[in-house]
Amino acid sequence: MEVRALVFDVFGTLVDWRSGVAAAFNAGGVPGDPEALADGWRARYAPILGEVLGGSRPWARLDELHDATLDDLLAEHGLDIEPATRSELVAAWHRLDPWPDVRPGLEALRRDRVVATLSNAHVAMLVDLARHGDLRFDALLSAELARTYKPAPEAYLTAARLLGLEPAEVMLVAAHPLDLAGARHAGLRSAFVDRPLEYGPGSPPRADPDADLSARDLLELAAAM
Repeated sequence: MEVRALVFDVFGTLVDWRSGVAAAFNAGGVPGDPEALADGWRARYAPILGEVLGGSRPWARLDELHDATLDDLLAEHGLDIEPATRSELVAAWHRLDPWPDVRPGLEALRRDRVVATLSNAHVAMLVDLARHGDLRFDALLSAELARTYKPAPEAYLTAARLLGLEPAEVMLVAAHPLDLAGARHAGLRSAFVDRPLEYGPGSPPRADPDADLSARDLLELAAAM
């Protein structure tokens, strides 16, 4: 079955969250290594999503979850910061810069197929990220629309349904094998895009041998398709 739409993970795949969040810690004058603080905050992302998916925490938008995990991070480091600085840190996730290949890569991929986000970020956050990065999509789809989070199957199936397509006509593009495995479990196709600097120069290597396609960036993916 032909792939008619590409849906994209956003954090790490399209935008460089680590540099942007570290810059916000630095701008806010928060004591400590800003990159280590950014990594520590991001490390709390999967566990809190697991609480939501497991039913021990009610569904909430990502801003609320980031606020909760920021509380935990600051407590661990014994930090007490002003409410305005806290707000700026949470808002930093709305204005992250895209990787250099993303804007031209999306344009190349849009020539023949629908391109849309499929992120755990809520719709308002995706609007801000797309505007900040001047990124052009045909639709901004979020796990928020299914009231769940990836890798729950309903997040992927809702995206296919809203696009009016069969799951096998939709391909998830992501830098994260767990996300891609979730998409395949729901019947979508998958494309792995390598982001070797997502966690900085020491990022562990990643690959997904089960993906339909693998590419170094979006321009290589466009050429392969």
